[in-house]
Amino acid sequence: MPHVAVDDKLREECGVLGIFARGLDVVRLGYFGLFALQHRGQESAGLAVSAGEGIALHKGRGLVSEAFNESHIAALAALNPHIALGHVRYSTAGPSDLDNSQPLYDRGDNSPDHGDGSPGRSIPLALAHNGNLIGMERLKAELAAQGAVFGTTSDSEMILLLLRQYLTNDLKEALIMALNKVRGAYSLVLCTNNELVGVRDPQGFRPLCLGRLGDGYILASESAAIEALGGELWRDVEPGEMVVIDDTGVHFSRFAEAKPSSCIFEYVYFARNDSIIDGQNVYEARVALGRRLAEEQPVIADLVISVPDSGTPAAIGYAACSKLPYVEGLVKNRYVGRTFIQPGQALRELKVRLKFTPNPSVVRGKRIIIIDDSIVRGTTMKLLVSTLRQAGASEVHVRVSCPPYIAPCHFGIDTPSTGELVATRYDTEGIRRMIGADSLGYLSKEGMLKVLAGGQRQFCLGCFTGEYPVPLPHEERAEARRAEEDWGDVRG
Repeated sequence: MPHVAVDDKLREECGVLGIFARGLDVVRLGYFGLFALQHRGQESAGLAVSAGEGIALHKGRGLVSEAFNESHIAALAALNPHIALGHVRYSTAGPSDLDNSQPLYDRGDNSPDHGDGSPGRSIPLALAHNGNLIGMERLKAELAAQGAVFGTTSDSEMILLLLRQYLTNDLKEALIMALNKVRGAYSLVLCTNNELVGVRDPQGFRPLCLGRLGDGYILASESAAIEALGGELWRDVEPGEMVVIDDTGVHFSRFAEAKPSSCIFEYVYFARNDSIIDGQNVYEARVALGRRLAEEQPVIADLVISVPDSGTPAAIGYAACSKLPYVEGLVKNRYVGRTFIQPGQALRELKVRLKFTPNPSVVRGKRIIIIDDSIVRGTTMKLLVSTLRQAGASEVHVRVSCPPYIAPCHFGIDTPSTGELVATRYDTEGIRRMIGADSLGYLSKEGMLKVLAGGQRQFCLGCFTGEYPVPLPHEERAEARRAEEDWGDVRG
């Protein structure tokens, strides 16, 4: 029986981390760096390390604190490595078993020849991937026909298998050849014995940044992890850019033309408030979204509350713009966690009530504006509106700091099926009735872009529009059919 998330939120993709630093304890730095990325994945965690001869790996299920104990850390640290490669995972492709956990590792033994009679080099590789590849069925069939043996059902493994196929002397050259064969979202961190490499896809769907730590360097999904380790953010890895770090320093190169279309939902919900992504502070962006929401969707009320924690910055911005007090109307139990339970409406409702408890002395007799970053299925908001009414709120007005979520993500976010998305089944008035609110208002797409882009930046808006910056396989097939029909008309 499938598990069902009870908090009605989209599930994060993954988080990647890489550290190159001689003379520092990169194992413990990597371990604590993964804590800073824990919000991006809670199903598994792993670290791969190298001291220059081979790669050692440990990974386990659950949170970072569950996947590692002191003996695991001590065993890796005893190797005195100078490279650490880390990953926290939520499965967007492939089941959530340990085989699909990352980093993925290839020892380099028994490498196939490369068609010219020369054997492949026996270079160990480890890879951590944030994102999701698309249209990989044909490539997987090609690799299988060439004798590739798949140890996982993860799309990430195909990059590793391609690397093994192309790798002779130059990792950079092999990586470019491999990436020319794949499409979709990939922020990658990988390592060999003495190199740490970061890569961001041409669209820059998922974030990746570079920081300094003393004489060493950190690659991470978010700048918050760099800051948490005492490092200093240097800059973002640009879309279509590769960064190679070794004992000679940091080397930047471009492997593909940049076509920026970064995930706008990183700013709405996924990233930590204290991260900076592509030059934009996430907390400031969310407060600004709340201000814009207040301008577009005002309502007469007594106070503003949020669905903590992700809705709080937008609620602060909304309250400031509306000149209303922001108060803690819902108290979040942070010990319930993001666990999963077997389906059952009664149990799901109980879990939500345990996670979010209204403060009756604050909301009783008040007209409440409750701010959330998004509404996915609508089940949690329906429960919260009902709970606030039971606590004595006289009116409950719901405001959402992004447009209606109407389409699945194909680039690294695990999205419910289209039929489960409440905004595909109802218009705004229908959703309002479904959740039982006195009013409901969303931020417009134009308002969101005005706040985040300022006319200068490009985003993937697929989840709000159903239109994607990279053609999906079925779209490509349809285009090919149309071209064939057009050609048939010309020939006729």
